[in-house]
Amino acid sequence: MLAEKLLNISAIKLQPELPFVWGNGWNSPIYNDNRRILSYPDVRNFIKVELAKTILESYSAADVVAAVSTAAIPFGMLVADTLGMPFVYVRSTPKDHGLENLIEGDLKPGQRVVMVEDIVATGGGSLKAAETIRMAGCEVEGGVCVFNYEFPSAVKRLRDADIHMESLCRYDTLVETAIDIKYIQPGDESTLKEWRKDPANWLPAE
Repeated sequence: MLAEKLLNISAIKLQPELPFVWGNGWNSPIYNDNRRILSYPDVRNFIKVELAKTILESYSAADVVAAVSTAAIPFGMLVADTLGMPFVYVRSTPKDHGLENLIEGDLKPGQRVVMVEDIVATGGGSLKAAETIRMAGCEVEGGVCVFNYEFPSAVKRLRDADIHMESLCRYDTLVETAIDIKYIQPGDESTLKEWRKDPANWLPAE
């Protein structure tokens, strides 16, 4: 259901024949712009509720919601408000003035934290945020995200760092849904699956 919603509002676009170029230089048949979700109240509220339910079901011991900066901040704030929980967000780099905080908000040593991500790709953002939270003397219960590519290397990195990640929508589900609703052609499935095996070195067919 969520995969179809994301495709319908162009929060996710699939273009196997005309790939995008990501900021890290990767060629990609898929592009995410989850900020578009914020402009669609029905999709935004659906995601808010599902993230909140996932936290209650999987991380009931959590004391604090922490968004992984910056695109996940609105989703983290919505979820924290829904659950009546404290909210903080974790910067990727320290603020360059004032207190030079890495964590914005009031996070106390010993608190149990659930992280909120909008997208998990390489897993680097989640790993860095978890390290920052742990260095602050807190426990990382795990994380939730709106969309997860589940790259094999990222899955391993998170597992090795003892970070459990629950995802509302996964890449495989997205591809299957895109075929079912005729967003892409059945023949595109092999291209999309091949890309995920080695996205850093994938090149579109000539």
